[in-house]
Amino acid sequence: MRLVVNGTSHEVDVEADMPLLWVLRDEIGLTGTKYGCGVAACGACTVHVGGVAVRSCQMAVGDVDGEITTIEGLGNPQALHAVQAAWAEHQVAQCGYCQSGQIMQAADLLSNIPDPSDADIDEAMSGNLCRCGTYPRIRAAVKTAAAKLQEA
Repeated sequence: MRLVVNGTSHEVDVEADMPLLWVLRDEIGLTGTKYGCGVAACGACTVHVGGVAVRSCQMAVGDVDGEITTIEGLGNPQALHAVQAAWAEHQVAQCGYCQSGQIMQAADLLSNIPDPSDADIDEAMSGNLCRCGTYPRIRAAVKTAAAKLQEA
């Protein structure tokens, strides 16, 4: 099976029903996407498939239709994505475990709603759980990222 992940083509020899999360982590070696709950309830495993945020723990690799972007492909150390930069600016992460999924969900939100209201942010991010409770900082970071993206 051929997958395009973060702009690079990968050939993987796996069953079509294997969760995308495990293909990314175990077969391709991209460990930024985290396993949280395994039932798509926490959002830690969020990646983009064809530009849309999905829960990779519940998406079978055989159902992938489009390029996959993980946290490793969202930005890079020389040019962070606006959401990544805002996360650092607002010191969102505490334990950090959920943050890759949070960032991927926020990037998807901003690609669809460039100037989100608090309600838009709360709704879009509601499926991403943070056990540390950094929700106020997440909202502030999303607003900062939105402003930076609008300036660009």
